[in-house]
Amino acid sequence: MNKSQMGTLNDTGLRKRLSVKYRNTKTVIDGIEFASKREAKRYSELKLLERAGEIKALGLQVPFQLIEPMRICGKHHRAIIYIADFVYCQDGRRVVEDVKGFKTDVYNIKKRLMKSVHNIEIKEI
Repeated sequence: MNKSQMGTLNDTGLRKRLSVKYRNTKTVIDGIEFASKREAKRYSELKLLERAGEIKALGLQVPFQLIEPMRICGKHHRAIIYIADFVYCQDGRRVVEDVKGFKTDVYNIKKRLMKSVHNIEIKEI
């Protein structure tokens, strides 16, 4: 068990194990750590498509700014960013993909903002 899996001491002094977010298993391919097996599998599929010439310019973890940073009543608020799992060109169009197992409320809002701000539909895998 590594340090991040050890967790914290509970009331009885025993360590409780930290669960991985959404029960995903982190997976490494080509030296790149993916948040889940599904995301790693999709990366492998996209790399094959890129080698075959069906897609171009494969990008990973590509950020899109949805709302600029701002000050409200003197308090600084960071920019709101959506980070796409994969972005690539196919048939002259930019495709933005997100490998989803569980759609959070935050993701649903960011998906709508992507359409509103950038006119981009996120392709969910």
